Amino acid sequence: MDLTPEQRVTLHGFNNLTKSLSFNMYDICYTRTKEEREAYIEYIDEVYNADRLTSILSHVSEIIGAHVLNIAKQDYVPQGASVTVLVSEGPIVEVPTGHYDESPGPLPDNVVLQLDKSHITVHTYPEYHPDEGISTFRADIDVSTCGEISPLKALNYLIHSFDTDIMTIDYRVRGFTRDIEGHKLFIDHEISSIQNYIPDEVKELFDLIDVNIYQENIFHTKCKLKEFDINNYLFGYTKEKLSPEEVEEITKRLKSEMDEIFYGKNIH
Repeated sequence: MDLTPEQRVTLHGFNNLTKSLSFNMYDICYTRTKEEREAYIEYIDEVYNADRLTSILSHVSEIIGAHVLNIAKQDYVPQGASVTVLVSEGPIVEVPTGHYDESPGPLPDNVVLQLDKSHITVHTYPEYHPDEGISTFRADIDVSTCGEISPLKALNYLIHSFDTDIMTIDYRVRGFTRDIEGHKLFIDHEISSIQNYIPDEVKELFDLIDVNIYQENIFHTKCKLKEFDINNYLFGYTKEKLSPEEVEEITKRLKSEMDEIFYGKNIH
């Protein structure tokens, strides 16, 4: 289905397609001592506390044109945070046009589009390896909308809101809506890949893999940073303080951790 805004199908009632975007990111760090590990987790909990996450989700709601109805947020002990935002349809100023294009969403001040009966959530998971000095921070963000627009418009902003080594992105359209003749529509926009909603300058930084099931309207993209600089993974010092043997061993551990997360399996 390739429709311009002027050619849109007239629907019977409300567009009740559910569109869900799951954005999963990982930050990896080498923490060789208990003190470094605790300091890293304390740093993550401060940078991505519930207030900061609430600010990020509030901007997401602005990008997709939503009104915030309720916010529930919590910082957890010993670590981690969660935020859930319930949103409703924003005021419809004019007929939206941009959502038909496969292109990265904005990093804008505002965008007004249609939205209804939706929610945005984020949960964080700082953790560490018990033996090998690897600490990781994971954040899971879900944007679920019911209506005409796609939450993919918020993807560009989410990517720029976190420092990521690995991203796993899922997008799915569920349910159906009907035209005035009663025919079912299982998707209301063209999409061939989530990658088309990621800016070129971001894609150049990552290796990307797609797994798409077009007949089910399920799209999956994984991203792993191409360039590796060990200084970006040391907490509080640089590689100049390490021996060449230590640099080699730490690099091996970090790259192994990244590969295991990216490919979703343990690599020995």
